[in-house]
Amino acid sequence: MRWVYLIIAPDQTIAEMWRDLLEREGISAMVRPSDAVSFLGVSPYPCRIMVPEEEKERAAELLQAYLGGRDEADNGFYQGISMDQ
Repeated sequence: MRWVYLIIAPDQTIAEMWRDLLEREGISAMVRPSDAVSFLGVSPYPCRIMVPEEEKERAAELLQAYLGGRDEADNGFYQGISMDQ
């Protein structure tokens, strides 16, 4: 299984929420381990969400639907869902 980049969350807490959302929908997902490293616990820095290549399109659709009606989707903080990488 080849893991590919899906989206960048603004911090580890949001990344883990999005990962959980995807997993509840049956999509394997992980927060890129090197992004979630912090001396005191939760990383305050942007974290990448990774999914299996074969599940990327469905994962992108789910997150787009989830973020579509939220103010955070338009505030410039989230990097957007990458469909071309």
